[in-house]
Amino acid sequence: MQTNLTPFYNPALSYEENYQYGPFGDFSRAAPSIEHNKQTENFLNLQVNLPFGIPAGPLLNANFIKAAFNHGFDLCVYKTVRTRAQASHPLPNVLSVHPTGRLSAHTDTVLADTNYTAPLSITNSFGVPSFNPNIWQPDMAEAVNAAQKGQYIIGSFQGTCGNESSIEKDYACAARLVDETAAPILEANLSCPNEGVNKLLCFDFDKVERIAKEIKNAVPDKPLFLKLAYFADDDVILPLLNRLDGTVDGYSTINTLSARPVTANGEPALGLDRPTGGVCGEAIRWAGLEMVERLARLRIRLNNHFVIIGVGGVSSAAHYQAYRLAGADAVMSATGAMWNPQLALQIKSSLNG
Repeated sequence: MQTNLTPFYNPALSYEENYQYGPFGDFSRAAPSIEHNKQTENFLNLQVNLPFGIPAGPLLNANFIKAAFNHGFDLCVYKTVRTRAQASHPLPNVLSVHPTGRLSAHTDTVLADTNYTAPLSITNSFGVPSFNPNIWQPDMAEAVNAAQKGQYIIGSFQGTCGNESSIEKDYACAARLVDETAAPILEANLSCPNEGVNKLLCFDFDKVERIAKEIKNAVPDKPLFLKLAYFADDDVILPLLNRLDGTVDGYSTINTLSARPVTANGEPALGLDRPTGGVCGEAIRWAGLEMVERLARLRIRLNNHFVIIGVGGVSSAAHYQAYRLAGADAVMSATGAMWNPQLALQIKSSLNG
């Protein structure tokens, strides 16, 4: 079924054009009046209208954040930033993908094109672009100030390899810069799919532990989330959770699953220099739910108290409820929200009804 909605991020335009002119479609217009839940929910000792929002990726700047808040997304993650500018990959950055059944965690080959059909899955390949702090800091501060009662910004950031300092110290520097914007919650991105599925930072437990402690030393008074990839087994991630107990306040998972998008002719759809890309949307919901169930199970087993944000393939109120039942303290949607700006309002309506 062809989608008939205009996404708020236009895949036909460059990242820079989207940043300058977006958001698009209904997202850019006034939302219907929002009837907030009479009973707010506790999230990290913050009272949130509904623990639902949009994860790191599609909310490029304050204009996107304001639109998301206006449409009832109460937890909004500002697009991942760095301590220095980094350009986006060239077009294409977003393509529709059509896996046969659910996508596996083994870098499947999938057909990719511009036929955005429902149920929707997409590949995204940006390379975690960022403007310099002198641009994104005041803009993030503006986004923070746009939050209404029961709404919160999460500031996502990433260290940059090759900076003068170590990657650990660069993560800590980025955390301090985000902290200066007054963002109430921090999220360190450790699972960028552009680094390759076997090179993801979150799989290097020694480095993750050092990074998390550097961040916490730099910004000790704000909650810290780590953005994780998919882990296929309880015993694989268990040592990481043990190491980070008392340092990290929560985990956001999953980022994407890596795949090889190809054209109908079998050529790399993102270009010869980008044979793989991260996939999000319908095809990865199974993995997001499985990770939430795994973390919730291990949280009980370890008698830990970390918070879980469930991400992956959420495009309906039923999907939101499934994540909450699996153990997620909050839920977020990227692809679903991009093509359906009314998603948060629909979830609130289903709960109020």
